[in-house]
Amino acid sequence: MRIVTRPDFDGIVCAVLLRQALDIDTPIYWVEPNDVQKKTAHIQQGDILANLPYDSRCSMWFDHHISNRPDHDFEGAFAVAPSAAGVVHQHYKASGHLDGRFDDLVYHTDIIDSADLTKGQVLHPENDPHILVSMTIQNRDGKDAFYWDRLVELFRTRSMDAVMADPDVKARCEEVIRQNRDYEGYLTTYTRVAGPVSVTDFRDLDPVPSGNRFLVYCLFPETLASVKIRYRDAKKTHVLVSIGHNIFNRGCQVNSGHLLSRYGGGGHKGAGGCTLEAAGAQEKIDEMISVLKANEPI
Repeated sequence: MRIVTRPDFDGIVCAVLLRQALDIDTPIYWVEPNDVQKKTAHIQQGDILANLPYDSRCSMWFDHHISNRPDHDFEGAFAVAPSAAGVVHQHYKASGHLDGRFDDLVYHTDIIDSADLTKGQVLHPENDPHILVSMTIQNRDGKDAFYWDRLVELFRTRSMDAVMADPDVKARCEEVIRQNRDYEGYLTTYTRVAGPVSVTDFRDLDPVPSGNRFLVYCLFPETLASVKIRYRDAKKTHVLVSIGHNIFNRGCQVNSGHLLSRYGGGGHKGAGGCTLEAAGAQEKIDEMISVLKANEPI
């Protein structure tokens, strides 16, 4: 039996809950949604997928993304909910495999994954430990797998104060605070406003800057949605596109997950992503921006 999930805060907490509920000690298999969609992830019988698209080869599946709504029977649970961790938590509390020990962790996961944040939390994430730690989870070609594993163990066995006191976590949090200071300058330089949409294009930058993904909504408060574009790796063969609704100006009517599913991606109504082949990517990106500018429900 193996936990298969993605390396973000929701995925980390899914792994915490599944390990605790099912007493799983095998290594976690960390993959991105696109790996599952393209069938490049090595899913096998006995795997428990969480916070990822469904794969018929798995034995159990837990998810909450509207673009992944199932039309078939499966073992596990699905609900359009603030987080996949919340779906896992509810499922195993109902069966008696989990108690209230992780209620607070799941509460914060719901807030973070659904972007139910205040401007104060966005501008000063250092004042909220859960938000700050969530920003330390970055996928740099799988090089941080040891850190994701470490967070799963820390959240499963330690208090939040103890998590923050861990030397690696502490150092990464300090680095995130530094990155966020620089990120405002990158956003200002590489973002253009196209009607109600902010378009941030980092394809000219190597390495791609990291930073607070919600900061763009504070810098461009008049927009309804954001598009972020960057190359997946140094070879520049694929382009990553992320779309999000402005969490402080909630007038975007386009379902991001549905829009991105047209291009092999997916996500929530308010946020999602896809991977495009670099050749021909701009045409598809322009199509997405046109749909967002029209701001009609899809």
